[in-house]
Amino acid sequence: MNNLIKSRIIIIAGHYGSGKTNIAVNLAEAVAADGKRVCIVDLDIVNPYFRSADNVKELSTLGVRTIIPEFANTNVDIPSLPKEYYSIFITDEYSIVDVGGDADGAVALSADYDKYQKSGYIMYYVFNCYRPMTATPESALELLRQIENTSHLTFSGIINNSNLGTETTAALVEASFGKADRLSEISGLPVVATTALDTLDVLNTVPIKNRTKQLF
Repeated sequence: MNNLIKSRIIIIAGHYGSGKTNIAVNLAEAVAADGKRVCIVDLDIVNPYFRSADNVKELSTLGVRTIIPEFANTNVDIPSLPKEYYSIFITDEYSIVDVGGDADGAVALSADYDKYQKSGYIMYYVFNCYRPMTATPESALELLRQIENTSHLTFSGIINNSNLGTETTAALVEASFGKADRLSEISGLPVVATTALDTLDVLNTVPIKNRTKQLF
């Protein structure tokens, strides 16, 4: 994962259920393991149920600070970003920004796109060809462009995180290579990594841990 840490601010975006949060947590862990200060920002202010809010202590034990929307996991259905969110633009701390799914989730980015541009950022599109809305490279590209248009920010690369959760096999990961390459071709963006759970043995992939159940 360390090869993906090319900026102090790293934005993770993509379709609902693509595995964005698991990627974000693994990236944050990699930064922390390298001895750097890091926070993970839950920027999903669309969905009122924030699983990250339940796991602040677990993330803290990994050396990761968590910034979550106010009123997360309460009966208040209009969450808002806390003031500490804006610290990511003025600190030397690394920040992994986990954006809500699809273009609707990117609205939160658009409000501060100028701050991201000024501070410097890298934004990765998480692709999962086993999700209905991104089953083809063409449909995935359409969503990618929608997120860019809404956020006013541009993607730097594609993380192929194609999986079927606990049913994922090495063969399923390998079968996604061609679709990821096709998405790269039509988008003009490089596939910066293909990820696979560290319980699988798949050549030419970046092993990641399954943090979804424990943390998010």
